[in-house]
Amino acid sequence: MSFIAMPLPDAGIIARRSEIVAALAAALPAEAIISDPNETRAYECDALSAYRCCPLAVVLPRTTEEVAAAMRICHELRVPVIPRGAGTSLAGGALPTADSVVIGIMRLRQFLEIDTVNRFVRVQSGVTNLSVSAELAAEGFFYAPDPSSQLACTIAGNIGMNSGGAHCLKYGVTVNNLLGVRMVLSTGEIVDLGGANFDAFGFDIVGLICGSEGQLGIVTEATLRILPKPEGARPALIGFDSAETAGECVARIIRSGVLPVAIEYMDDTCLMAVEAFARAGYPKCAAVLIVEVEGSDEEIADQLERIRSVADELKPVEFRASSNEAESSAIWKGRKSAFGAMGRLGDYLCLDGTVPVSKLPHTLKRIGELAGDYGLRVANVFHAGDGNMHPLILFNANLPGDLEKAEALGRDILRLCVDVGGCLSGEHGVGIEKRDLMSEQFTPDDLAIQMEIKDAFDPEWLLNPAKVFPLDVSLAHRERAA
Repeated sequence: MSFIAMPLPDAGIIARRSEIVAALAAALPAEAIISDPNETRAYECDALSAYRCCPLAVVLPRTTEEVAAAMRICHELRVPVIPRGAGTSLAGGALPTADSVVIGIMRLRQFLEIDTVNRFVRVQSGVTNLSVSAELAAEGFFYAPDPSSQLACTIAGNIGMNSGGAHCLKYGVTVNNLLGVRMVLSTGEIVDLGGANFDAFGFDIVGLICGSEGQLGIVTEATLRILPKPEGARPALIGFDSAETAGECVARIIRSGVLPVAIEYMDDTCLMAVEAFARAGYPKCAAVLIVEVEGSDEEIADQLERIRSVADELKPVEFRASSNEAESSAIWKGRKSAFGAMGRLGDYLCLDGTVPVSKLPHTLKRIGELAGDYGLRVANVFHAGDGNMHPLILFNANLPGDLEKAEALGRDILRLCVDVGGCLSGEHGVGIEKRDLMSEQFTPDDLAIQMEIKDAFDPEWLLNPAKVFPLDVSLAHRERAA
């Protein structure tokens, strides 16, 4: 039996399904509403596909005002709402309940304002991450956060989970690049928070919204910080004969004072899958690092030489610095296709616990030991520069009990991350996957404060139910507040 439980749906809401759909249809364009069970099935899960549930209905608005209209109706009729971006969440953040209405923002795709002088862009939140940089390319600017799913994931989802990516070591994650939002509250009220200024006046409410996982409202527009493209960038590929040594190299590079734009890690299991899939020309070894630096030709050469000096102390199997665009593309090719390549080895759970960089060698060693205890394989591919680990736990979904065993191993790995001074999630969010582990990281008082913030924004607790907070903890909190 899976560790992750979901509450029973409210039979009274399900019984009023026709009334709810009719109310939505009266306020919204017909093409914005999906109520046929055969069609709502497309929204039954996100990328944590082991858990599925068809929603009562789906609403796909095209404007902030349409989002607000749908939210007002759901609030008046006391219907839970599941905010949804592109459905790429790996933590079950967009998993519906049978008594809920999914409100998806994927049709909000307009670029509203581009200001390269003041270095910001304002977009509807359904635009994809990658499309922002594509839209800015001709102006010589880019948007820094670059999660692996950037081809598909939306800005709304990035804000919900505070997504990062390979280049967050230098440029930060979403919260460091988000200036303002337009958001619809659970009541249907539209609010504007932050703006185009780099240091908004007053409380940092935008920082509170970023990473709130749809618990506080639905973001429909975002003002993003944009940056000039660097003069140049070059990666180096460094191979090691042990995972722990590769982890030690990451810590030493950071200590040396060099600030790469990215440090990525792949172990031998991942390398085997990637090489068979992408033919990237990686060495056969226990682990590789991809370390990218940027700047002028002179700055790049100096940084790569300093990184080589650090790596040479640990006797790498190979050190290969790119000398042209083709070689850079080859080095990055395998890393960019790693998650797809791993699917050829079987089903897997992808975690995202974060640890202090100095703890990487110990954490990698313990993950290997835990995997052995459970009799499962774990591949490691992650953003090593900020300690954002992505252990991929391989299992067979068709073998009874294997998913549950993989989840148990995942829980132990995430506990390990917390024990060494890290946290449960670096960028995927809590969702349902880590919900019941929140008490491992936060005290009852910590959780109470977080839930009081939820109370302020969403007093009826209609937004994204059964996520983030352990069910027993949130139930007790609401009973005390009643």
